[in-house]
Amino acid sequence: VIMLKVGFVGWRGMVGSVLIERMLAEKDFDGSYSPYFFTTSNVGGKGPDVGIEAPPLMDAFNIKELAGMDIVLTCQGGDYTNEVHPKLRADGWSGFWIDAASALRMKENAIIVLDPVNRSKIDQGIKDGVKDYIGGNCTVSLMLMGLGGLFDKGWVEWMSSMTYQAASGAGAKNMRELVRQMGAIAAVDSALQDDRANILDLDRAVTQTMRGGEFPQDNFGAPLAGSLIAWIDKAVEDGQTKEEWKAVAEANKILDNPTKIPIDGVCVRIGSMRCHSQALTIKLKSDIPIEEIEAAIKGHNEWVELVPNTKEDTLKSLSPAAVNGSLKVPVGRLRKMN
Repeated sequence: VIMLKVGFVGWRGMVGSVLIERMLAEKDFDGSYSPYFFTTSNVGGKGPDVGIEAPPLMDAFNIKELAGMDIVLTCQGGDYTNEVHPKLRADGWSGFWIDAASALRMKENAIIVLDPVNRSKIDQGIKDGVKDYIGGNCTVSLMLMGLGGLFDKGWVEWMSSMTYQAASGAGAKNMRELVRQMGAIAAVDSALQDDRANILDLDRAVTQTMRGGEFPQDNFGAPLAGSLIAWIDKAVEDGQTKEEWKAVAEANKILDNPTKIPIDGVCVRIGSMRCHSQALTIKLKSDIPIEEIEAAIKGHNEWVELVPNTKEDTLKSLSPAAVNGSLKVPVGRLRKMN
């Protein structure tokens, strides 16, 4: 029996770790294919324990070894993709390239994968010989998962998205830096944290710590714990950041819209560890009853959950603390504009 060879690259980082964890939970390492694990720094070392035997770690920059795979699945990042993917294709490799990085998302011969939303396009792409399948931007994907029912029905005229993005979007190093920032703040004079102390003295001590030269911010470039960062990714035209541009570009590509739906907003990094959130203002094409809107959202896919618009339900179910680590996409605070 000849089994597919699947190469995994970047399996130790934040995205790769989540992928391996989910594959193990879903029992995807079932012996129906042969997994090979690649590394950029530890060639010959031992790979992850996935319940089946795998060869020693292979060189992620070795084009010949990569070309022996039927599928390459990479979470190594855009720089790796930009360096390796063109060489691999130039070498004549015709396998499937599955990638979490943004480098190839907007290429004409690539499909952004979000199967609860565009499964028919993915299936057609496989039939048509498309070989590059790319994961979408995290907040764009979550927005489409949560509101896919509204787009399916063609109700959306335009949308404004204000994001509250977690440290995880910037990578594992940034998550660790956020925790170190929290620790630095928590280490201010304990006497000032006494309920009987002057609260303004505590506030000044925290602010002084955050502005001090010892505050850990090598990765973020600014304090995030106790603060926020209103800039994600590099600048593009018209005053947007690239993260903000991705909303309109990627969403419309995923939806395969013949006429572009305008989507814009401001992307902000907040002190959440690993769960993005966003506030959306949506202009519909007609005045649709709120009950129909709720039904369209709830009925779109098995992961979306509608949270009742009450304080109790919101505090219980609509926060990073409540959602982190689950597969749920809760949608709440749903209402019409006054």
